[in-house]
Amino acid sequence: MNNRFRENLEEGEQLEELEEKPKRKAPEKDNFLKKFLTEGVVSKEAATEALPFLIFISLLCMLYIANSHMAVKNIRTIDKLGKEVKELSWEYKSLKADLMFKSKLTEVAKKVDTLGIKELTEPPNKIVVSSNEH
Repeated sequence: MNNRFRENLEEGEQLEELEEKPKRKAPEKDNFLKKFLTEGVVSKEAATEALPFLIFISLLCMLYIANSHMAVKNIRTIDKLGKEVKELSWEYKSLKADLMFKSKLTEVAKKVDTLGIKELTEPPNKIVVSSNEH
């Protein structure tokens, strides 16, 4: 079977099959389509010459996509760490307030009362050592 889109036919080949069918005039679109399919917009040589450039562009696109994925991942990590910092800050403030409450004199006195230690009612005595005793 002959190729209908081939322009150059070999010698001795006849188009009997095509001639038997009634000839009709193809509209302009068919001519454009035939021309597009046979010649193409880009020739094979031009496509092979542009192949390294296309590979470079595709590599850049992959790097761009990877960079955007890493940026989104970093943003999510930053948000997660920010929430953790807020939670730890609240925990720190809560523990600090609890420690301040427990270190009050009255609270300490209540805790050590069970051990038999009582709060002093008079000030402590000062021990003075003279320098010639040693």
